[in-house]
Amino acid sequence: MKNNVEAFRKEMGLNQEEFAKAIRVSRQTVSSIETGKYNPSLELAFAIADFFQKRIEEIFIYERGSDHEKK
Repeated sequence: MKNNVEAFRKEMGLNQEEFAKAIRVSRQTVSSIETGKYNPSLELAFAIADFFQKRIEEIFIYERGSDHEKK
């Protein structure tokens, strides 16, 4: 899943450590989310959206794979 976490974080002038503290996760978790190696729980996704005052859809972009296409 693609996301705009890094862009919104940088727009606010925060480094990963500062952002991680604000949403109560580790810096490594923030890094993994930003690189797409980790998909946050729904609760964490809402916390991130609330922090940036955005809708989840503005931050996380779900792209369906061909195996999920309707036939």
